[in-house]
Amino acid sequence: MMRLLGKKGFTLVEIMIVVAIIALLAAIAIPNLLRARHNANETAAIGSMRTISTACESFRAAQSPVTYPANLAALSGAAPPYIDATLGTGTKQGYNFAYVLVSANQYTCTATPVTVGVTGTRIFFVDESGVIRLNNAAGVPIE
Repeated sequence: MMRLLGKKGFTLVEIMIVVAIIALLAAIAIPNLLRARHNANETAAIGSMRTISTACESFRAAQSPVTYPANLAALSGAAPPYIDATLGTGTKQGYNFAYVLVSANQYTCTATPVTVGVTGTRIFFVDESGVIRLNNAAGVPIE
């Protein structure tokens, strides 16, 4: 009978314990990472709303007669552009931006998550006042 001396390797039980520990760590870490991304998207949406508001005021100041831009594409297509081309398409970092020119002296812009609960939860609103407001689920600004 031949004996194998110096046999090396991991047993099935040892491998299963390591896999269980890795699964436990992943179960703890992944939700936190997803929440961090969710919060980052909302923070970026607020920043984009500020950018749109500032760009609209700059655009308006450069026009004769004074008027706000017709749409976001007018801001991104200007030379030089007031906003980047990605934001000019109306979608950036998990949010859709809906810009509406109400009149020459009024506009509204609403930011809604692409996938509610995943890319963001809150809805943001800004108008010519430059104040970014939080909206309710129906999209109505909360004062």
